[in-house]
Amino acid sequence: DVQLQASGGGLVQAGGSLRLSCAASGFTFDDRAIGWFRQAPGKEREGLSCISSIDGRTYYADSVKGRFAISSDNAKNTVYLSMHSLKPEDTAVYYCAVAIAGYYSGSYYCETGGDGMDYWGEGTLVTVSS
Repeated sequence: DVQLQASGGGLVQAGGSLRLSCAASGFTFDDRAIGWFRQAPGKEREGLSCISSIDGRTYYADSVKGRFAISSDNAKNTVYLSMHSLKPEDTAVYYCAVAIAGYYSGSYYCETGGDGMDYWGEGTLVTVSS
């Protein structure tokens, strides 16, 4: 049974840092496409960072480039999103997702807001106060 469990959200002051975790069960992250997304109230879902085995490149949205970083711990079957220099506009519910077959590039998955992703974790709320 495939499951993704996102955690690590919370309240942080502007300029602070958080690290989100996405623990997987029922599969491993090897040779998949994985990504982090967020959705703020009244806004469309935004792809933040995606990586696909198709091209091996890591995509970052302009809004988070240089501040956020995706990483993984294969031994723990967990993917992380390290977030620094947080801004109030980063306030949103954050989701991790995986495409088991990974047919597309990381940029595709992120730029489409997650089209083609097969499984989604429950969101974790990040609130950045000014």
